[in-house]
Amino acid sequence: MALTPRERVLAAINHEEPDRVPIVIGASNATGIKMPAYRRLKQLLNYEAPERYIYDWPELGTALVDEPILERLRADVRGVLDRFPDFVYERNRNRPPHSPFIDDWGSGQKEIEPEVWFPGIHPMADATTIEEIERYPWPDMDDPSRVAHVREQARRLREENRYAIMGTPWLLFPFERAHAMQGLDKFLYNMVKNRDFAKALLEKIASLCKQLMGHFLEEAAENIDIVKIGDDLGTQQSLMISPKMYRELLKPIHADFVSFIKSRTKAKVFFHTDGDVFDLVDDFIEIGVDILNPIQTSAGKMANLAELKQRYGKNIVFCGAIDTHRILPHGTPEEVRQEVKRVIEILAPGGGYMVASVHTIMNDVPPENILAMVDAVEEFGYYPIKV
Repeated sequence: MALTPRERVLAAINHEEPDRVPIVIGASNATGIKMPAYRRLKQLLNYEAPERYIYDWPELGTALVDEPILERLRADVRGVLDRFPDFVYERNRNRPPHSPFIDDWGSGQKEIEPEVWFPGIHPMADATTIEEIERYPWPDMDDPSRVAHVREQARRLREENRYAIMGTPWLLFPFERAHAMQGLDKFLYNMVKNRDFAKALLEKIASLCKQLMGHFLEEAAENIDIVKIGDDLGTQQSLMISPKMYRELLKPIHADFVSFIKSRTKAKVFFHTDGDVFDLVDDFIEIGVDILNPIQTSAGKMANLAELKQRYGKNIVFCGAIDTHRILPHGTPEEVRQEVKRVIEILAPGGGYMVASVHTIMNDVPPENILAMVDAVEEFGYYPIKV
């Protein structure tokens, strides 16, 4: 019997076999489509609509996917997002063209080529003392304009009761936000040489993230099924920091944050972390992560999907694993089709898997390959999975 998209997702994230493997696309920046790729997809599908961006943030570059396109992509999840405070939009609308975008934290992005912005403004690059943390003008997480729309949007989606709902407030989690505030090289140096400062900065950022998440969850009430958080911890070959340093400095913060969320909602916790994070999967399970994304198959031991499934498949849900390093941007539609088939055959049996690209579908992905990915799920993703 065919399930609704929400029923399909709920079955998968509870480690049950639904009618077919769910598709997660367009629900967040981690599962989104960059605007140039989305523009070409709309052209291929002969669909015309004004261009809109998630979070109303053109510099982030991720499209707010129109509902008819989400339906064509068979997306089973819809996102509920927060916003920057109103003053951030006003300030950036009135800034000189092509000048840096500055967010509410004081960090920002520089335009490195048309439609491509990269983090380059680090307001605490030279900070080294706890006193500097205390003096910094931190953002007001109580600003009501951040979440004023969330209650109505989440309520409407739940009353429709068709799609699973992912709450996805824009949170650079503590490790990534520390990079944004200091620059990656400076913060990694401080984690080694100035640990008290690094710990204090992480804890300050975490407290602000919790403050915003609390407001978001209060507005979303029990209308959401999944809450997305994340902290990029891996590279193509290994972790950015040692497992020992993760467990000493970051794991307690992550554990506290997950506990905070679970004390306020029954929604499953979706944790996004790029790169080869194989050596931390046990830690993620231990702190209560329910869904791991994006399963970057081009990165080190994350390529071993069979071992991931065998070791962890009963305790954590996998979301992602469709390669954006080689297959989606450079493969043929048939190669995309065969890769989706391969991944489904490994990760989908028994439930606990949702198809998604490895992070955002980037500018260089042809629209034909986006359609090949989702159409292959329709072809190969119905249970029982044929191996």
